[in-house]
Amino acid sequence: MKIRFLILILLYSIFINAQNNFEIKDENKVVIPFKLINNLIFIPININGADLTFMLDTGVTENTIFSLENKEIKLGTMEKMKFSGLGGNKSIEGYKSDLNTGKIGKNFINDSLMVYIIQDEEFNISSHIGIPVNGFIGYHFFKDYPIIIDYTSKKITVFKDRALFEKKIKKFDAFHISVEKNKPYIMADVEMTNEKKTSKLLIDIGNSDPIWLFPVLIKDFVYNRPNIEDYLGRGFNGDIYGKRSRIHQLNLGDFKFEKPLTAMPDEFSIQHINLAKDRKGSIGGEIMRRFTVAFDYKNEKLYLRKNKNYDDPFHFNMSGLDFKQDGLQWEKDYLTFKTQNEKSSSGEVQTFNSNLQYKFVLKPIFSLSGIRKDSPADKAGLKKDDQLLIINGKKTSDMTLNKIMDIMKSEEGKTINMTVDRKGLELKFSFTLEDPIPYQD
Repeated sequence: MKIRFLILILLYSIFINAQNNFEIKDENKVVIPFKLINNLIFIPININGADLTFMLDTGVTENTIFSLENKEIKLGTMEKMKFSGLGGNKSIEGYKSDLNTGKIGKNFINDSLMVYIIQDEEFNISSHIGIPVNGFIGYHFFKDYPIIIDYTSKKITVFKDRALFEKKIKKFDAFHISVEKNKPYIMADVEMTNEKKTSKLLIDIGNSDPIWLFPVLIKDFVYNRPNIEDYLGRGFNGDIYGKRSRIHQLNLGDFKFEKPLTAMPDEFSIQHINLAKDRKGSIGGEIMRRFTVAFDYKNEKLYLRKNKNYDDPFHFNMSGLDFKQDGLQWEKDYLTFKTQNEKSSSGEVQTFNSNLQYKFVLKPIFSLSGIRKDSPADKAGLKKDDQLLIINGKKTSDMTLNKIMDIMKSEEGKTINMTVDRKGLELKFSFTLEDPIPYQD
């Protein structure tokens, strides 16, 4: 009897883990607000009572925690594991935890949530985003219900009522997708110069770039010129390097994108990925944010409708600088005066300022995490780890990472004046934004 009881417990545990489903409780739909930073979506999620922030990513299968940012969380049964993916190293160690409770909003709940925990402290994107980010959520968010992502209102709607969803997407363009290895793929026409090639691309909203192509997987691939060697990002297994350039055109059905920026990781960076058959690359957030996007994984459908961002140009960070946030510091701010009026002997009203007051607030600290060789900033003399103080007359402590990046993408020929702290010395630099990869026929 004892052995049979243990077997039943084990089978019940396996059954529960196999579910790993989010369910909508007591409503026909759930509306989830999100933050949009550098084309990436961040949503609130509560796991076992701890309020966390996860990046929503169609390019990942499992729910993953990589940082707790001083938060405490109690997790279910832990099992040691190894992970592999983009990046040069072979694998990193972590844990799998079963039977957790995840809540997104009030009524989108998973009572058998499985999460993976990455122990590598270097794998933490918070400093490059500008807000605390605790993990990723992917396939399990999308797999059971149709979902609409509205990039302009910054709201996600999850539909339990199928008829309501169908009504909402009547004016959208429909596309067939294939959900393989729990990730969505679409066929798109990639035109490097003049010849269109139909290519299988991952729809990857966790990638901030417009397009990624894998040269090693594309027959007779020739890099468009000009192109540059660049740092492309960080994957599960380390930093990703490759080239950046522009292609002539990307076509999604009747939707056309002229001269989009394209990243092309080197062979070393993709060697440990378990790629879907015939995949040639990815479509990222810089393309998807130009639409209101509807995913229907169960019926393998994608629905797109143009939004106000559709015709935005594809701007590049022309400075050559990578930025990160190094935490917060107290800063004296908000100079305040109390005023009083007095009459002079001649009857005129005079205003006097008194009681000068200061308010101390926590403000961000930014520094340079990398510099592209031969870029305008590199030629000007800026160096990695320089702490940013002022950009074009404005204190960086009053900015966000998004704002700093917007300045660096603003317009070719724009002069950037920058003051930095380098090991206690305050230094000034000036350079001009220059697009290193303008498209050439």
